[in-house]
Amino acid sequence: MRIGFHTDAFNSAVFSFEKCLQWAERNEVHAIECGVIEGVSWIHGLGYFPHISLIEDPVLLREKMARHKVAFSQVDAAYPLSGKDGPTWGVPYILKTIPWAKLAGCPNIATTDGLHKPVGLSDAEALEAMKRSYGLIVETAEAYGININIEIHGYFTTQPDMIEKMLAFCKSDRLGLNFDTGNSFIAGNDPVAFARRFLPRIKHVHIKDVAQSLAEEARGKDTGIGISHSAIGDGVNAGNIKAILSMLRDSGYAGTLSLECEGQGGPLIEKSLAWLRKTMAELGIPEER
Repeated sequence: MRIGFHTDAFNSAVFSFEKCLQWAERNEVHAIECGVIEGVSWIHGLGYFPHISLIEDPVLLREKMARHKVAFSQVDAAYPLSGKDGPTWGVPYILKTIPWAKLAGCPNIATTDGLHKPVGLSDAEALEAMKRSYGLIVETAEAYGININIEIHGYFTTQPDMIEKMLAFCKSDRLGLNFDTGNSFIAGNDPVAFARRFLPRIKHVHIKDVAQSLAEEARGKDTGIGISHSAIGDGVNAGNIKAILSMLRDSGYAGTLSLECEGQGGPLIEKSLAWLRKTMAELGIPEER
C-alpha cells in the first residue's frame, strides 16, 4: 500500500501547494491528495492555500510534482450532490475536473453528499437526483479512465444501507468508495463492520483518528469531521484503524492510505506518519515507495 496525505492537513498553517510538495519530499511520502477549485482567489494566489486551481496547467503541474517524487492519489471535487444545487453546481464542477485529472495523472476523484438531510427533498427524491447526477459523471469518467469515489462524509454516505444504494447507481467499476475511518466512526457506526461490508468497492482510504473529547461530544450526532485534531494513533479510533488495515491487507488492497489530520505545520502529521509506518510494518504491509 502507498502512504499519502490530504493537504487539508496544512490549511491552518497556510501552506501553499508547493510547500506541501516540499513536505512530502522531505518525509518520503509520494502520494498527495488535495481539493480543486475553479478560478482563483487572493488567498490562493498569495500562496496561503494548499489546494490547486483547475486553471493551472495539469501537465506542467504533474511534471513539477514528479520533480518532488510525488504524484496525485486523488483530487477532491466533493461539492455535495445531494442538495437541490447538486445537479446545477456540483455536476459541472466534477465534469470539469475529470479531464483535468486525467492530464494530471490522477486516478481518483472524490465526491460526496451534504452533511445534513437536504432541505425540501425527501430521501427518495435526493437519491433519485443523485442517481441521475452520478450517471452523467460516471459516463464521462469511463471515457477518461478515472475512478469516481463516493466519500463517507454526510447524511446519506454515513449510512451503510444508503451507500449500498448509491454504489448501485451505475453498473460500472469506475464507481467506488473512498472509505474514511474517522467519519464512519463519528457518525456512530462500527468502522470495521462498515469497511468489511464494502471491502471490494474501496478504491481509496482516508486514515483519520478521533480525539476522546470529540467522540464524547459528537459521536452519533455529526456525520463528518472537517479535520481531525488528533494525531493518528493517539485517539479512540486507533484500534479500528489497525483492524481495517488488516482487512485491507487480506483483501489485496494496493491503493493509497491518505493521512487526514491537522498537521500543525508538520509535527502532528509527522507523528501520524510515523505511527502508520510502524503499524504497517507490524501488520506485514509493505509500503510502496
